[in-house]
Amino acid sequence: MTAVRHESGPDAGAVWHYGDPLREQRLLARGEASVDVSHRPVFSVAGPDRLSWLNSITSQKLDDLPAGHWFTSYILDPNGRIGHVFGGVDDGSTLWVSTEPGRLPALLAWLGRMQFAARVEIAERSDSHAMLITPEGPGIVAREDLGAALGEQRAGTWAADALRIEAGLPRVFVDTDDKTIPNELANPAGLALGPAVHLRKGCYPGQETVARVYNLGRPPRRLTRLHLDGSAEALPAVGSEIVVDGRSVGRVGSSARHHELGPIALALIKRSVPADLPLVVDGIDAAQELIVDPEVGLHVRPGVVRSGGARVQPPQSGALQV
Repeated sequence: MTAVRHESGPDAGAVWHYGDPLREQRLLARGEASVDVSHRPVFSVAGPDRLSWLNSITSQKLDDLPAGHWFTSYILDPNGRIGHVFGGVDDGSTLWVSTEPGRLPALLAWLGRMQFAARVEIAERSDSHAMLITPEGPGIVAREDLGAALGEQRAGTWAADALRIEAGLPRVFVDTDDKTIPNELANPAGLALGPAVHLRKGCYPGQETVARVYNLGRPPRRLTRLHLDGSAEALPAVGSEIVVDGRSVGRVGSSARHHELGPIALALIKRSVPADLPLVVDGIDAAQELIVDPEVGLHVRPGVVRSGGARVQPPQSGALQV
């Protein structure tokens, strides 16, 4: 396999594709390939208080996390805005965790300030351990075992991103900005607000905002999937503004060429923008497909949008948000 790697951006150095990205997408969608994401930093949290401590300061319910179960969680600021994201798995004695490239020092510094009397030990493990995505899901293994764990059939990040965008799963710091709250990224479903927020756990920083918007509905912005004009040679740059009648109404995050849907992207768009309004993004025509209901809340049945007549499709399983 000839690996083509990212030259810049958060995934610099990671394998973008192995020569046939559309075939790689089909393999990944069928559960027949693995993705090397070993460029993502890894750390560990050990100690008897590790789960109860993280449960008290993050958006996910972790105090009863089963061993071997992958989780995703946010750390929010007092206004409910996403400041950090991480995902990992507990092996029964140690929590193995990964976060976004370039974000580990700030995350570890924040966790250190919140440690107080908690019986936990936090250590950086990027040199010894690596993250990967296999047909069984995401995981963290010793670096010396990475090649064997990935197997022979591999897909690049292009394939993983295309399926993630199709599934409506945002990548924090790519599909979000410094004002993003979790309610803008997912419709409530049972006790969950997307893969990273539990709606019936104890207090944690930022919970008041999440609960208020969940109860009253109408988040300021909504995550939207964009179907881009396939005749355009380029894809929109991350962070490109969406402008309607001379005013900015949103931003574009990740984009990719999908093996069936063509060029697609994720965007955060103001709730007031009509769901059926055609958009132009970075000079490229785009049609909206809603992911988050602009009216969603306890007073609205999730999954149905009342403006424009378009239905909101819930995120699919099998894609990764970390």
